Amino acid sequence: MMEYLGNKELLKLKKTAFLASSTIPPDMVLKCYDWATAKHEGCIVSGFSSKLEQDVLHFLLKARCPVILVLARCMYKVIPAELKEAMEEGRLLILSVSNANRQSKVTAHARNKYICEIADQILFVGVTEKSSLAELASAYKDKTATLANATGMGE
Repeated sequence: MMEYLGNKELLKLKKTAFLASSTIPPDMVLKCYDWATAKHEGCIVSGFSSKLEQDVLHFLLKARCPVILVLARCMYKVIPAELKEAMEEGRLLILSVSNANRQSKVTAHARNKYICEIADQILFVGVTEKSSLAELASAYKDKTATLANATGMGE
């Protein structure tokens, strides 16, 4: 059961997925921050649940980049304060792909798979063969981008 809150028109834009492992080398973190503050074409889609993903969301919102936030749990009852301005300005779509009260490994995997399916390109960061994202990185390697060639770098 899919629930939507916000600007569904964002689904029509070119979508770059940002999926980061929970453990990232420090030099990669700074590169991700640089990427997040660059100008982007289209919108960025992610679950924004890892620490790095949350930081990237902060930078994307500050840069006024359109964002699709995909939850691995039921829809928010109250929109978090950090998201209100983007929601009011039509720069945000929140999707819920689960009716679970809390995110779990199963719902997070389903969310990440959905993100990969709707994305035009996917930026996987810090994925190793032991990462929970490894299977998806392999399955969607034809859509995989790097920090250097992901939408918006160098513009």
